[in-house]
Amino acid sequence: MALEALWAEKYRPKKLDEMVNQKEIIERLKQFAKAKAMPHCLFAGPPGTGKTTAALCLANEIFEGELAGNFLELNASDERGINVVREDIKNFARTISIGKVSFKILVLDEADNMTSDAQQALRRTMERYSETCRFILICNYSSKIIEPIQSRTAIFRFQPLNHEDIIRYLKHICKCENINYNEDGLNAIIEVSEGDMRKAINTLQAAAAIGFVDEKSVYRVVGRAEPKEVLEMIKLAWSGKFIEARNKLRELLINYGLSGMDVLKQLHKEIMKTSSLPITEEDKIKIADVIGEVSYRVIEGVDDEIQLSYLLANIALLGSKSQR
Repeated sequence: MALEALWAEKYRPKKLDEMVNQKEIIERLKQFAKAKAMPHCLFAGPPGTGKTTAALCLANEIFEGELAGNFLELNASDERGINVVREDIKNFARTISIGKVSFKILVLDEADNMTSDAQQALRRTMERYSETCRFILICNYSSKIIEPIQSRTAIFRFQPLNHEDIIRYLKHICKCENINYNEDGLNAIIEVSEGDMRKAINTLQAAAAIGFVDEKSVYRVVGRAEPKEVLEMIKLAWSGKFIEARNKLRELLINYGLSGMDVLKQLHKEIMKTSSLPITEEDKIKIADVIGEVSYRVIEGVDDEIQLSYLLANIALLGSKSQR
């Protein structure tokens, strides 16, 4: 089993046809590649949905693999100021391309982290050098991109990947890397990745380093408790066994090294989706209200264990009332 390289990079698609999901977007980009022509683009959507990969695949197909001198990728998180636009970006954009294609491509990742002044300067650069350079701006939130830039770009909105597509790709990687796994392990990866393919692949690689990829190994590498253990703690509190529930809480905090916020998020998730307890909608509202209050206190720096015990006590009181 080769673990020397990041699988997220090793198995990154090189062509548009290899990409997972985003079919409508891929079809439009393939038309750009076929025509060797494209407008400025804005790729927006959640992390790990293929935005940067789509930009790289498009550039590969337009330049037929000859990217040297014609392609530049910058990360706006590191280089977000106006000087970068005035120097690095401007210097690249104003020089002519090498080869048959009449323009270069500049990809600016995490463009929503750029300052307002930098975005204004970028807008002027995009206008001035549109003949020699096409820009692909990548962001999580298009609302953070100034309107003048949005109006000058073709906007592509990427959606979170569905579970079936991620599972299929993970199985492909497992086959290539000879990874032993079970379906529960892959489903746990789906649970923690929340539609983020990059996170799913990184989690798979981390779990594979331990050995067999199952539910337990996945939750161990991401630093989260197994849902069944969190649910067990909720059941103990709801049935009035407060001390046992509190002992379970301490076990989770110590064994998994979880923070108070980690436990709160998992508690909230399990309570909202559980059907194995007779928790009414009204009770869920009350519990959610207490979770919000405890969350605020934890963020403000109050002791995690005391606040989580307070939450379990409230769940126990609600449970005892419902059983009367």
